[in-house]
Amino acid sequence: MTNKNTPIDYSIVNKKIKETGLPAIGNATIREIVRLVNNIEKETGEKFIRMEMGVPGINPPEVGMKGEIEALNNGVASKYPMIEGVPALKKEVSRFIKLFLNIEVDEMGCLPTVGSMMGSMAAFLVANRSDHNKKGTLFIDPGFPVQKQQCKVLGHQYESFDVYNYRGDKLKDKLESYLKKGTVSSILYSNPNNPSWICFSEKELQTIGELATKYDAIVIEDLAYFGMDFRTDYSQPGTAPYQPTVARYTENYIFLISSSKAFSYAGQRVGTMAISNYLFNRKYPDLKRYYSSDGFGYSMIYGALYALSAGVSHSAQYGLAAMLKAANDGEFNFVDSVKLYGKRAATMKKIFIENGFKIVYDKDEEKPLADGFYFTISYQGLSGAQLLEELLYYGISAITLDITGSERTEGLRACVSQVNESQFADLEYRVKRFNEDHS
Repeated sequence: MTNKNTPIDYSIVNKKIKETGLPAIGNATIREIVRLVNNIEKETGEKFIRMEMGVPGINPPEVGMKGEIEALNNGVASKYPMIEGVPALKKEVSRFIKLFLNIEVDEMGCLPTVGSMMGSMAAFLVANRSDHNKKGTLFIDPGFPVQKQQCKVLGHQYESFDVYNYRGDKLKDKLESYLKKGTVSSILYSNPNNPSWICFSEKELQTIGELATKYDAIVIEDLAYFGMDFRTDYSQPGTAPYQPTVARYTENYIFLISSSKAFSYAGQRVGTMAISNYLFNRKYPDLKRYYSSDGFGYSMIYGALYALSAGVSHSAQYGLAAMLKAANDGEFNFVDSVKLYGKRAATMKKIFIENGFKIVYDKDEEKPLADGFYFTISYQGLSGAQLLEELLYYGISAITLDITGSERTEGLRACVSQVNESQFADLEYRVKRFNEDHS
């Protein structure tokens, strides 16, 4: 950093970076960046353009809050919830999957989790222990870095590859090169993707599903951004088009459906896991190494989920059930309520591009990428780690693509949710100053 006349006091930013004790701020986790920026804002009194964390920037739906308040008034706070979930939620999750994915999943396989983070942890605990000959998870990257951290904490092996250069017809050979080794228990990806916002085509999902069946691997499909590929309207219950899913091409799947982004309900930490009927009822003798049953579904509920939380917040389950019911009944268009993110992304991308930045992940095969919750940026001559650190002096925060499993180490992930329209002028000023100082 040569220029010290920056929009945010150079000496304070420099001091706060050193106080983290991290050898390279570019390798910091999302929460570490959050803490650093909080400290800089507190000392300088300057508000950052915060793009580091995927926090919903829209108020939660009133129908959910009313459902939760009603449940609290009915006294649920004094009672332990059943681990497998309250009947009202299980019913609406099953309906939601039928109406918006056109897939049948019985209510018994629809389970509440403390957010999708708990869902992936539980999925690893069972899927990766179902066969002693298999070692762990294959991540189709880039992806959410904490899911790899979960595998590390559990002592599970994992492999990964950046999918960007293996789209379309190229995906089959690349994916099969890992699966044919016979060591992959589970495959995990998000769709739409965090951080790149790429979306798999039906052909790509068919490839994943057919190979998962061929090599008996369990697909963990993270649908944290359900319906948020705004190029296609997935908002009408029971009417095509439906949210794309691998479940059309294999019976070896687990859905993780979050309430945090599509339903703006992140603070209540409630999501759902849905296990295919085939997988829920399947027997794996090797599960008895860890659990009292060889049944996949039984082991998930009374083995993994019981050990992790012994139940999900009682009232939050009723809040989510109320939102899902309203969506299922056609009374609440949850996709319309989050389209604002796409509009923000379009404006923010334009500001960066006009000031010397490039979009790193820019295409879905041959189609332009959608505008959504995330986008990715780079600046010529700077690595992602360097770009992250330099932008902090200009009051802009993000995370590096390095920590997401991306091979495109020059880039950053930018989240649009915390940047409101009143900050666009400030963003433009800061990005323009950055470009003038670095071009």
